[in-house]
Amino acid sequence: MSDFLAQKRKEIDERLKELRPLVDEYQRLEAASQALSGLNAPAARSNSRSSAPARRRPASEGGAGRRGRPKGSGTRALQALQLVEARPGITIPELAESMGIKQNYLYRVMPSLASEGKVTKSGKGWHLKK
Repeated sequence: MSDFLAQKRKEIDERLKELRPLVDEYQRLEAASQALSGLNAPAARSNSRSSAPARRRPASEGGAGRRGRPKGSGTRALQALQLVEARPGITIPELAESMGIKQNYLYRVMPSLASEGKVTKSGKGWHLKK
């Protein structure tokens, strides 16, 4: 009986490994779709590279700089802007709940959006900058 269970566990683990890239891609596409829905921006140019993944800079091109994705290149800021537009005065806990993420991330994103002049804070709520 234990051989049977071990075999089934192994089969399940192998299938999970096969499916992981598809789940990751689904989540990225879903986030991008949510970020783009409701945007009142003009249509994207056909030669836009915005859908291409960000490429890393080799160390020879100034590798001592910022690591990871370029600042502001994620979709969370766009999602937050959409929610602020739809619900003026929304708080960070409300944003986090709506987006399905933890609040601590938004405590970095929202001040960055404010410094870019896209949103303002009034009390505990956030509003689009006019």
